[in-house]
Amino acid sequence: MVIPAGSQMQYLMNRFAHTWTARRARPDEQKLRLLLVDDNRNGVEALAAMMSFHDVDCRIALGGQEAITVAADWMPQVIVMDISMPECNGLQAALAIRADPRTAETVIIAFTALDEKEVRQRLVDEEIDAYCQKGHATTHLMRLIETLTS
Repeated sequence: MVIPAGSQMQYLMNRFAHTWTARRARPDEQKLRLLLVDDNRNGVEALAAMMSFHDVDCRIALGGQEAITVAADWMPQVIVMDISMPECNGLQAALAIRADPRTAETVIIAFTALDEKEVRQRLVDEEIDAYCQKGHATTHLMRLIETLTS
């Protein structure tokens, strides 16, 4: 497939990161509250460090159960959620977050090494709003967050 040079980034964005629902976050403060969830401490701390350059209020949760607790206490506007985690995986955590009226409208992005088809097959409903595949430039994730908060 030949991709015109000007649209190469848009093609990659559509392939590796895009929205699945119409849900959007409307930041009501100066900084976006962003929760990063992963069971890999080094990976999630590195991502949080990168996010610090983008003027967001960022916190991390090490696993799905911690994500549920932090989301209920802190009320993030966007959650970037790994899917493959032990004990409480990202989809289970997303379902619990959706079940809580305080966090039901929080935007949740699946940020995973799993391919999109595999993630979609595991969904129960619209517990995940967007998808971004790990292993690619973090600019895809940042553009997706910008899309979901505009």
